[in-house]
Amino acid sequence: MASRCTHSSRLLMPFLYPSLFRTSVPCASLALARNLRYSTTDATATLHPENDGETKSRLNPAPDDYSNPYFADKAKLNVYAGPGGNGCISFLRELFIPEGPANGGDGGHGGNVYIQAVHGETSLHKLARRRHIRAGRGKHGQGSAQGGQRGEDVIITVPVGTVVTEISRDDPEGERQLIDRAKYKRKRKKDFRNAPAVEAPKEEEEGEDGIEGTKVEEEPPINPDLDRWLLYPGISSSDARRVGAELPRLPRRDRLFQQPTAPIYLDLNRPTPRPILLAAGGLGGLGNPHFANKDRPRPMFATKGEPAMSLEIELELKLLADVGLVGLPNAGKSTLLRALTNSRARVGHWAFTTLQPNIGTVVLDNNKGRPSVKSYKRISDAPVDDPYALTGAPDEVEQRTRFTVADIPGLIEGAHLDKGLGIAFLRHVERAGVLAFVIDLGAGNAVKALKALWNEVGLYAQMREDEEADRERAARIDWSPEAGIDHGGMSGGWPAANGMADYAPSAAEPAGLSIAGKPWFVVATKGDLKDTQANFMELRDYCAAVTRGDEPHPSGVPGAWVENVEAIPVSAINGHGVERIVHWTVGLLDG
Repeated sequence: MASRCTHSSRLLMPFLYPSLFRTSVPCASLALARNLRYSTTDATATLHPENDGETKSRLNPAPDDYSNPYFADKAKLNVYAGPGGNGCISFLRELFIPEGPANGGDGGHGGNVYIQAVHGETSLHKLARRRHIRAGRGKHGQGSAQGGQRGEDVIITVPVGTVVTEISRDDPEGERQLIDRAKYKRKRKKDFRNAPAVEAPKEEEEGEDGIEGTKVEEEPPINPDLDRWLLYPGISSSDARRVGAELPRLPRRDRLFQQPTAPIYLDLNRPTPRPILLAAGGLGGLGNPHFANKDRPRPMFATKGEPAMSLEIELELKLLADVGLVGLPNAGKSTLLRALTNSRARVGHWAFTTLQPNIGTVVLDNNKGRPSVKSYKRISDAPVDDPYALTGAPDEVEQRTRFTVADIPGLIEGAHLDKGLGIAFLRHVERAGVLAFVIDLGAGNAVKALKALWNEVGLYAQMREDEEADRERAARIDWSPEAGIDHGGMSGGWPAANGMADYAPSAAEPAGLSIAGKPWFVVATKGDLKDTQANFMELRDYCAAVTRGDEPHPSGVPGAWVENVEAIPVSAINGHGVERIVHWTVGLLDG
């Protein structure tokens, strides 16, 4: 049969030997690339005409000259502790010992899940991608009294300043214990009620053949805890029913690690020297030697390992920066950060250039041991969670060599209502020691912009304080099954304890003072532009009036910080006036 394909020496040759068929392609490719390069350059110049004639530098970089590190300040994790291994059903098998004693080993305990705040971490992006964290499960017990290996523990490392909040939990063993406790109480109450009654003599039941005196054989009752036991694999079905009916009570066991009570809420605002337990692993099952006695020398059962508990937690990072830059979009915050530090934050001529917080470090001694500005900070002798720390010990003072500055994305009106970038990054303002409000002198009235920023920050602070009060109120509620039951009696028709402890409201404190009480000052950027002097003079007079008390605090919160409020004019793109910001910030940090 003739082939349907035509014979050709050039069949598939371009794919196998492409160099043999390149004739005019290189010239065309070079011409196309040259045209694309020129057209791209022309398009860039058309899109950014303001860059013409400007000298590119570190403070005035090209649009693509920036570093974009991975950053995430929120993450949701599903945490799974390790389940325990099953106990082993085994018997000694040696020569001349036909029926040896039980020698099954115990199952290994499941691994625990811990969390620890360390200085090396700066973001939650690794955990945000991981989502699920599982500890190792315990190995099953083996024969010859060999216990199972314990599951591996998992330590979640998070940055300092992370807040851990429990969303939900699934604890099968805890729920089972509550059910068993409730059943035991109902049984005791029933036995107490039926104790005085005299049981009537049972009449002889008639058999199936109608003959009196015979009893009908009843099947043994099913053990409600049969799912917690492990029966010998080679046992018959009839023996399994008999053994299942004769199972003893589950023994009480001491736990090495106590599960934290719900709900979990941790504020890791400082490094933790030891990991904190989040989820405890399940206990391993018991081997059959634990149930051997003189009546049952060869038990055909063992216990299963406890199932693992799981948690759904939310991690929220609040940056622990010394200074927080707060301003409207395109106010010059990123350029100011570049001028103060060696940061390579993105700089552009459009709004919302910064889409995530950037942190820079201001070095005071220039890494030479001779600080340009002398500053001191207090440090504690021992960590707070150290049980051996002396209470009331004086704090040590050491020389400050650097401080950190956080560039927070721009805020717009209604940011506390989740407009613009929303409240996604306002949380970083809470931990800053000093607030620097960056105002663009060339973008309208500076006093109006300052009041708008303080309004958003103040409303956000009030909202967060209300959420914290609701969380504390919910934490006082007792959600256990015994809550709301007065076993001694009722008083007035209502239980003595209704499941909620006496909630004592805190002392009256102005809402929003947690942020309004921080030291702050104003940085007036783009002071090199024309017709900005009058705008700055109005801003400076307003800050002086706030200091004197002639004007209220911009946030409207009584008792806010109004000591020596200063407005500092700078030109960040030229590096003018930046040193004064460093000196002023150091004075506020020391005070």
